[in-house]
Amino acid sequence: MFELKPFKSILDLLKAFPTEQVCIAHLETLRWNGNVISPFDPNSKVYKCAGIKYKCKNTGKYFNVLTGTIFENTKIPLQTWFLAIYLFTTHKKGISSYIMATELNITQKSSWFLLSRIRYAMEHENFLNNFDGTIEVDETYVGGKNKNRHDDKKKEYSQGGKQMQPVFGMFKEEVSEVIYRPNKKNNELAVREKVIHQHAVVRTEVVDNVQSKTLLPMIAEKVEFGSTIVSDEYHVYKNLKNAYYHEVVQHRLKNYVNWDGYTTNRLEGYWNILKKTWGTTYMGRVTVKHLHRYCRETEYRFNTRHLNTSDTFNLLLTGCEKRLRYVDLKNNK
Repeated sequence: MFELKPFKSILDLLKAFPTEQVCIAHLETLRWNGNVISPFDPNSKVYKCAGIKYKCKNTGKYFNVLTGTIFENTKIPLQTWFLAIYLFTTHKKGISSYIMATELNITQKSSWFLLSRIRYAMEHENFLNNFDGTIEVDETYVGGKNKNRHDDKKKEYSQGGKQMQPVFGMFKEEVSEVIYRPNKKNNELAVREKVIHQHAVVRTEVVDNVQSKTLLPMIAEKVEFGSTIVSDEYHVYKNLKNAYYHEVVQHRLKNYVNWDGYTTNRLEGYWNILKKTWGTTYMGRVTVKHLHRYCRETEYRFNTRHLNTSDTFNLLLTGCEKRLRYVDLKNNK
């Protein structure tokens, strides 16, 4: 079975994956772990064929480890894919398709499609679980002014003016405790140390509006009953007290931490990260049609910030078992 040594640089990555076959072997380890499963019939017996192919006995169809993934039918070598994934996940503010095209020596169109499929894999099941504990909720607006848009692309979403696209966010706060342990050099001294049991996780959704009929069902679907929800004084959140412990922070009074110590500053900080990525790396050129994919990209970087480079890389590969065709991408499916 293929074993990958941890890496933390491009040089290490190239040494870890020197050939296409090594890339294939690594994907097979992550996807099947020595037990090949047919994508057409999980209960079928599988026969090993020449090269990297397998045959499903029940359906008679051939497949390989790329079947049913973001890599299916790709003409770009896996080594190039792996390098793109490394560059994309390690750049804190992302990387544009133009720069990626130059780095990989491919066309900008191919680069954009490649990055779109990587973003598709970033919607990982590890971060789709329902939230419990203490959750911050807030909404923000992303986009440029209507006067700068073409007539056929003007929006009617409002925030002091009909300009921007609303995005709703939920931030599950980390679970941690502070402990005191003996100093390694002097046992008579104590060292204060923070132990994190669960890291913070963020989830965002591009929405049509920020009305009650839109936001409240999303909260009810994704947040466990009885959790503590922290919000600003926006009137939509008043009905949360019927199912949750609701803490309010009075932003209009310039209070950012309430009397019980609750705040939405962490989610507010995340909005800053999202908007800087949108406005600097992508120069504000992200359309509403694809905005949700860029939100997933920023989420993934935030939610994996505590992992080392190789773990972040492998986690994304475990989320690649879904296919995104170019026609579906253009049709926003």
